[in-house]
Amino acid sequence: MPAEPVAPPSVAQDDAGGRTARRVVTVLALAALLPALYLSALRHDYYDLKIYMRAMDWWAAGHPLYDYVQPDRVQGALYFTYPPFAALLLRPFALLPLGVAVTAFVVLTLAGVVVTTRWLVVPVLRRHHLPRRFGLAVAVLLVLAVESTRETITLGQINMLLVVLILADLLFAVPQGRRWAGVGVGLAAALKLFPGIFLLYLLAARRWRAAAVAAATAAAATLLAAAVAPEDSWRFWTHELWATDRVGRTDYTGNQSLFGLLSRMTAPAEPGRLPWLLLALLVAGLGLWRAARAVRAGDALAGLTLTGLVGGLISPITWTHHLYWFIPAVVVLVDAALAADRATVAGVRRRRGLLALAAGTGVVIVYGVVTFQDWGTGTVHTDDPVDFVVRNAYVLLSLLLLAVLPIRDRFAVGVNRTDLANGAVRR
Repeated sequence: MPAEPVAPPSVAQDDAGGRTARRVVTVLALAALLPALYLSALRHDYYDLKIYMRAMDWWAAGHPLYDYVQPDRVQGALYFTYPPFAALLLRPFALLPLGVAVTAFVVLTLAGVVVTTRWLVVPVLRRHHLPRRFGLAVAVLLVLAVESTRETITLGQINMLLVVLILADLLFAVPQGRRWAGVGVGLAAALKLFPGIFLLYLLAARRWRAAAVAAATAAAATLLAAAVAPEDSWRFWTHELWATDRVGRTDYTGNQSLFGLLSRMTAPAEPGRLPWLLLALLVAGLGLWRAARAVRAGDALAGLTLTGLVGGLISPITWTHHLYWFIPAVVVLVDAALAADRATVAGVRRRRGLLALAAGTGVVIVYGVVTFQDWGTGTVHTDDPVDFVVRNAYVLLSLLLLAVLPIRDRFAVGVNRTDLANGAVRR
């Protein structure tokens, strides 16, 4: 009786050791690239954090908080511009040695990056049966490579604290109908004005109770600051809030808002307020309409991402470190691409298009607009088409994503809350 043929071992069956080795090499290679990306940003030397600390010392010495001013090579002069409630939280840091304060800010920022990245990518990795520890490690390294993260860390900004508050609220508390839903958004809005756009998001999404809680939280925090520092609070809300010249030149390339784009087109003159206001209202209307549609479809991540992009566009000043919202946009694009039906021609085209947009967005936000470019210290009118695109890359990318960011079906974005809470991870 002839012997049965023996099938050769399948080359598709990869050994676990080799797969692990390749993953380790990938993670180490990405980690090795980070120092090159951060080298240019190290010139910041925690500049903004030092302004906060010196302003707190100035305030503690009995001077008016908003009288503090620091000369700047590019902007001319910089002031303490945060609301009084932020000053209350920052003031204890002035009691620490500068090195300790810097270390605390960096550690807290890195922790915020890990936590928020986990919230964003673990549900996607689970849905598409991808290795979670490896996927999360790669995602964290890529987030650290993004210019907004680099600027946040090397300037000593508080942006990741705000992102943690907003994501915890809008990804978990609000969708789950928790009683404290809205508190995170309210606290973030009391600390910095930019997150106030998420109050409008809650209203557009008809989350009335959460919107009321957010507004009440922001008001309570503001009144607390007013009770502690009444004169500084009155001055901020009646005068300093409206003085955009206190936060820097609007035409500087680092200002990636619609107003910044218009300012670079009209420099050295200021752009007209009416055209900017009409454009901002149009963008806000489109973006919040799409965000509300996303919430009704069950896609909270797309909804808050669209809202963050709107906030960046319509604010008069949007520095590069404010633009975290490209990161969840990439997550939404990749998730929607992986969910596309590969059995149809339309599905394959959709998959390729979304992955191309995700990759293109990634390249833009890693290379950035200020890290590797020296835009000088003077006011320069933008009239060259290439210069226009390069100097307004984030503005143009935000407008594109506002129009085409996919809204996923609620059944495709369901999150297993038990797994998230327990930290279930596929090896």
